[in-house]
Amino acid sequence: MTSRTTDVAGGPLSIRRATGRDAKRLTRIVRASKAYEGPYAPMIAGYRVGPDYIETHEVFVAAGADGRVLGFYALVLVPPELDLLFVADHAQGLGIGRRLVGHMTDRARAAGLASVRVVSHPPAEDFYRAVGAERVGTVGANPPAVLWDRPELVIAVP
Repeated sequence: MTSRTTDVAGGPLSIRRATGRDAKRLTRIVRASKAYEGPYAPMIAGYRVGPDYIETHEVFVAAGADGRVLGFYALVLVPPELDLLFVADHAQGLGIGRRLVGHMTDRARAAGLASVRVVSHPPAEDFYRAVGAERVGTVGANPPAVLWDRPELVIAVP
């Protein structure tokens, strides 16, 4: 399944199912994320998005006109959770994250889900709220990888 829309610069943006060949690109986007610098760095240190993960879950990428991957998300169906959502640092602010969430909501609806849980990176909470998520609680720190509490949100699937 591929959907098309236009990016802010007017070029085509496609959202397509990820394949195992995307694994290294997705891993690079995660590891290069400036949102995980400083105290948040331990959470992604050594993180890897592997081909097996891509095959097991609903992983979709947003690609620009040149085919370059600009962002991606991973939807786990059981239990329903948005496990990953990353937009490359250079592509943030172009509406790609919002489009990925919209696509994820469509996929969740097609799978018969009523809602999708999000355990957010604390600085990303405002983004999720802006795309319709509601905060339902807090997930406590889980040292050594996660040293801080994280907002727990739910995205309703209409």
